[in-house]
Amino acid sequence: MQKIITHIWFNDQAEQAVEFYLSVFSNSRVLITSYYGQASEQVSGRAAGSVMSIHFELEGQEFIALNGGPHFTLNPAISLVVNCDSQAEIDRLWQQLGEGGQHLQCGWLTDRFGLSWQIIPSDVVRFMLGPDNARNERVMQALLKMQKLDIAVLKAAYHNH
Repeated sequence: MQKIITHIWFNDQAEQAVEFYLSVFSNSRVLITSYYGQASEQVSGRAAGSVMSIHFELEGQEFIALNGGPHFTLNPAISLVVNCDSQAEIDRLWQQLGEGGQHLQCGWLTDRFGLSWQIIPSDVVRFMLGPDNARNERVMQALLKMQKLDIAVLKAAYHNH
């Protein structure tokens, strides 16, 4: 078990969200599903026997999805960053994760369950950080004009083409 695990609070959509995420990422699986019992039924307002949480894994990263009720909602203050090795991977994840959600700027999107994602090239940190401030600025200017990130455009800005 990894030391730090991302815990995601859903109203009552944990099962649907996990099923969706498992369909998007091929290297994924459910680890444990837990259910509300009689003791937690009164506190949570959830029926005994209904799914409480799902401990799952996407690409080697562990998560817990909770059917916690309407007390808290997801927002873009926390996002999951997906480093992509190709434009085809960016295009696929952008389309799949964004379906029914909202595409935002700079590779950010919110999926239909309200979870925020950043779909970025694996090289984006190398493109944007380093001692060459002019290069960093060119890449940032290119990135700020995009919703879905385009590796070729970012590389061109990086190489000043």
